[in-house]
Amino acid sequence: MDPDGPALHGPRLMRQTWADIAFVHWAVDPAVVAPFMPAGVRPDVLDDRSYVGLIPFRMQHAGFGRGPAVPWLGTFHETNVRMYSVDDAGRHGVVFLSLESTRLLVSALARLVFGTPYTWARMRVDEHDGVHRYTTSRRWPGPRGAGGRIEVRPGEPLEEPSELEHFVTARFGLHTRVLGRTWWVPNTHTAWPLHRAELTSLDDTLLEAAGFPGLAGTTPTSVLWSPGTFTTFGLPRRGVPERAAAVG
Repeated sequence: MDPDGPALHGPRLMRQTWADIAFVHWAVDPAVVAPFMPAGVRPDVLDDRSYVGLIPFRMQHAGFGRGPAVPWLGTFHETNVRMYSVDDAGRHGVVFLSLESTRLLVSALARLVFGTPYTWARMRVDEHDGVHRYTTSRRWPGPRGAGGRIEVRPGEPLEEPSELEHFVTARFGLHTRVLGRTWWVPNTHTAWPLHRAELTSLDDTLLEAAGFPGLAGTTPTSVLWSPGTFTTFGLPRRGVPERAAAVG
């Protein structure tokens, strides 16, 4: 899986910076995540395992097309619960189960237009003595108060990320379901500057709210941190074409 994204063809939908991002992942049986996949999409697997991720970060300078960043609304905090997907065209992507956002309008529009399960939440991101702390509490829709605290301490930069570390970070599109149809939304970015990290504290109910009770109480398979990267999204594509080049 190539850590650098493919070139986008056609108009650009939006671009944004993902900063101060933590990747906390648990290995699961693919059968556990299969029921959550949109039609025409199946769990992506590595060595017979798929993964569920808990991903908090700062969204910065989001904007549409090639225009300027949207003031205020384009910068916010986010935490998502995601799975890993592949379709019959060979496109490796993500499927979101929830995306906490501190902007109500962003959450409402994303749910309406893209079918992505954004929620409105309180969230704080800070750093003290080398530990990055992410706290969140859901406001709307329920379950109200879902969230918790994630604390990670980044280590040295990764010179050669493992196959698993590429698998959970080198993702260049998402699969989503809107108005009864599965859509593919491509995106591209350069390879993440990754650090392995220590999970110093986790108190989470987002995984349970997403359909994975008990998972947060187990030891994660992988914990990473990155200062961030810049990404660009292309226009959504309806359905799964008969022929398409593999991505990722």
